[in-house]
This record gives sequence, structure tokens and C-alpha cells, in this order.
Amino acid sequence: MFDRTLKILDSSLLETIKKQKILLVGVGGVGGFALESLVRLGFQNITIVDGDILEESNLNRQIISTRENIGKSKVEIAKKRALSINPNAQIITYNLFLKEENIETIFKSHYDFVIDACDTITTKYLLIKEAKENGIKVISCMGTGNRLNPSLVAITKLNKTYNDPLAKAMRNILRKHNVSLNIPVIWSSEVPIKIKEKAPGSIILVPAAAGLQITYYILSFLINRV
Repeated sequence: MFDRTLKILDSSLLETIKKQKILLVGVGGVGGFALESLVRLGFQNITIVDGDILEESNLNRQIISTRENIGKSKVEIAKKRALSINPNAQIITYNLFLKEENIETIFKSHYDFVIDACDTITTKYLLIKEAKENGIKVISCMGTGNRLNPSLVAITKLNKTYNDPLAKAMRNILRKHNVSLNIPVIWSSEVPIKIKEKAPGSIILVPAAAGLQITYYILSFLINRV
């Protein structure tokens, strides 16, 4: 399945990709596209964590969602989709919401990269903290809601972000706990659309772009290392 891949990536890089162990937390709008692109690129050892189920409201933006799987576990549907693309993939699933009480269980395994694609600020902080303490490379996704333009999604450091309320909240919590803000993040410079409801609106374009940028970040790191 990698004939076209090997036209632009050499075989030694593909073998390196296959050996990487990835932890992906959150497999919704952003995480679903990250998982999709990781698997299609050749990553085979992926642990996914998400305690949510698929709902009808997910159909407008989440790549794993269809009408047939509404009400089913996101991690199980994500695993099924990943294996339908590459049956050689090793997909470990945790059908739970990551929090302080269970994070040690998740981190009993070794990972080369941690992907934070979740929405909860406290969970994002825990992931960054745990990754830092264990010397694991981490990439964290900031806000993608209430935005339209995928061309404004980019990779930067947390301390360089602006126009992003979630990134601002993350900077505050990390400063409070004396954690460095020199953390790679996926971020959009687009000013969020103001809405009356607390829950953000979202369409497929920005979360999809963010998920693809996550995979590009990991790939670019490995290209520079090999």
C-alpha cells in the first residue's frame, strides 16, 4: 500500500515510521484526521484514548462518524477504520476520559510522541506535564472551533499564539504550575466568530487541517532525524 509513498519518502524513513509508538488522546474532529493520516502514512503502533460516543452532531466534521455508527464508542470505531486501511496496524484503545486518576495507567507504556487532540484544559495540562516529565515529544492542539479558514492553521510554540482563548487558558495554567510555554502547538491565527452559546460551533475544515498538521509535525521531525 506504500508504493506511492516510497516515491517521495525513502524506505529507511518508512521503516522508522512503522516503529514509532504514538499516544493519541481525543479522536474527534482533530484526532480523527490525525489518526487517519498517521495510519495512511505508515504509523502502525498507535494508542488511542477517548471516552466519548459518536453523536449525530459529529457528522458534519468527524471523519470516523457515519449514521451507521451513531451511539458507538469512538475508540472502537476509530480502531475498526484504522485496521480497514492497514490490517498490520497495532491499535490499542482506552475507552475512557483521561484524568489524573488514570493517567499513570496510560503512561505505563513507552511512547515516542504524545498527541493532545482533546478539548479539556485540565487533561491537556496533565498530558503536557506527563510528557515533559517522561522526556516524550508532545504536540498539543489549541482551539479549532468558531473558525472557517483552514489556511490559517499552523505549527508554532504556545508562547507565540494569539487570537486563541484556549491557548490563553493553557498559558495561564502552565504558568501557574511552572511548566515551560516552549511547547509545540497546532494553532489558528483566525479571530474566532462570536456566538451566543457557550459550546463552540465547528465545521470540518479547520479541525481537519489541524489533524493533518499534527501528522506533518511528527513526519518532519522524523525526516530531520533520519
